[in-house]
Amino acid sequence: MDTMGEKNWLEQIQGKNQLAKIIEANAYTEEFGLALTDAEARALVEKRNEALRTEGRVEFGAGILPKLIYAFCDSDYVNADEWGGFLGRLTEIFYLYKNEMNDEITDDELIAFMRQQYEEVCRGDLDYLEDTCLELFAEAVRAGYRGYQESGGYGEYEQLDLRARWSHAEFIEALNELCQ
Repeated sequence: MDTMGEKNWLEQIQGKNQLAKIIEANAYTEEFGLALTDAEARALVEKRNEALRTEGRVEFGAGILPKLIYAFCDSDYVNADEWGGFLGRLTEIFYLYKNEMNDEITDDELIAFMRQQYEEVCRGDLDYLEDTCLELFAEAVRAGYRGYQESGGYGEYEQLDLRARWSHAEFIEALNELCQ
């Protein structure tokens, strides 16, 4: 069998496993008003396969999708209409930054970092997560930073981000001054 045939065979087997895990996760995510249809789940598996090919990665076992689903399903910034597309984009971002960090970080550490920044710093903005938070973190990891190992990926951005930020009270005060 040629390499392409083997690749398709492998993707088919892994895809069935992924599909089953995604559908299984629906029982949990429905508590948050999120569930993927069969068509959305199949599209998500294809997005995963595409992201793996793009990043030159191979994945075995349950894969990253169930972990992303469980980690982000209770986010205040996710809604049912965008759930499938959101997970597809998260998958792409995840594999990109696994490569950018030279696999120095575990899946769980990266997911913890992504989730915390998405909620607390990015306030639901995937572009900011990808282009700012993860880029800064990846630079630090490539430069030898390993503080995330002790924290499991939590509380790391504040250690690395040198930009001054407004507190909520400062923001409201400045906004009130602009509106007068």
